[in-house]
Amino acid sequence: MNLIETHAHLDYPDFSEDIDAVVARAEEAGVTRIVTIGTGLESSRRAVALSERFPNIFAVVGIHPTNVREEGLDFLPDLRQLAHHPKVVAIGETGIDYHHLPEELKPKECSAVDLALQAQGMDEQERLIAEGAWKGAQADAFRMQLDLASEMGLNVVIHQRSSWSDTIEVLQEYTGKVQGVFHCFGGTPEQAYEVLGLGHLVSFTGIITFKNADQVRSAAAAVPDDGYMVETDCPYLAPVPHRGKRAEPAHARLVAEEIAKVRGVTLEEVAKSTNRTAEKFFRFRRFEQ
Repeated sequence: MNLIETHAHLDYPDFSEDIDAVVARAEEAGVTRIVTIGTGLESSRRAVALSERFPNIFAVVGIHPTNVREEGLDFLPDLRQLAHHPKVVAIGETGIDYHHLPEELKPKECSAVDLALQAQGMDEQERLIAEGAWKGAQADAFRMQLDLASEMGLNVVIHQRSSWSDTIEVLQEYTGKVQGVFHCFGGTPEQAYEVLGLGHLVSFTGIITFKNADQVRSAAAAVPDDGYMVETDCPYLAPVPHRGKRAEPAHARLVAEEIAKVRGVTLEEVAKSTNRTAEKFFRFRRFEQ
């Protein structure tokens, strides 16, 4: 039995001291291929470097929505160059995130004077204009990366948080042009089927093992065999019994075991179906020819 870990952040400082041991533990757990995900240009360069160093690591390059302000919207030439690397297997992670609002854009607790000013359309109006520009930049960066993926014949790793309708609206423009995976899926079974109905996939993390994650377990039980993949999003979201510690690719096995449990199938069946889906999505076969 072997598994494919489809979403790791091995370029993060969390792994700088023991990356060789982390990869070895993954192999011991049956996690034989790892996809490491870029979140900005420098992060993507590090992901590519890791793919060159380890034969079983592959890279995804992109600009995370919460990094769009820092990167700016002139990233496309550099990202395109990175995407031509032979071990780059997708674009991302990209998408829309309204949860992590920049500090200066968060609504403030107001005094009576501030409320009076806001009633006149002053400070709050300026904040809303800035928030709209910030959201628009995320959408622009998302479309740019979807266009690049379509241009290069690659698929897309999607980050969505507190932005469901806007993310779906953008993706509808690309129906039939590019396929995406909603990584770290935490929505309802109905939302999962909405994603699948547009031709995309979902992916489950260690959240599925959390005590309060009934919704995620319901979605994992409901989606068809070819509609989902397994990931950790490490170093985040370590599954039980490692919750609160650093997650790593070896934990993909624990995620798969919980999925098998809620679906009423064997671990081997989960591995077989998710590997087949991941191989098709990331097109690993071309590395075996």
